Amino acid sequence: MKIPKVIVTYCPRCRRHTEHTVTIYKHGKRRSLAEGERRYARKKQGYGSKRKAEQKRFAKTTKKVVLKLKCKECGYTLHREGIRLKKAELVEVAK
Repeated sequence: MKIPKVIVTYCPRCRRHTEHTVTIYKHGKRRSLAEGERRYARKKQGYGSKRKAEQKRFAKTTKKVVLKLKCKECGYTLHREGIRLKKAELVEVAK
């Protein structure tokens, strides 16, 4: 699906509709010293087995794309959960 690089949508900080630049959200690298990560590693320890059974069949073939919207006027960033897509492509919209 083609997604425009700039959209006009509501900005909660400006309290009106403004232009927003659109990027596809990518999660950062996991921190091994974070509390949740340490807890998970502790639970995983033991007799060489995993904490939970590995999934044999996958029910979903796609992931939901999260859009990162940044207001051009105030710089406020908000996330918008997208829809399930095989392929998301950002395109320049000619005016």
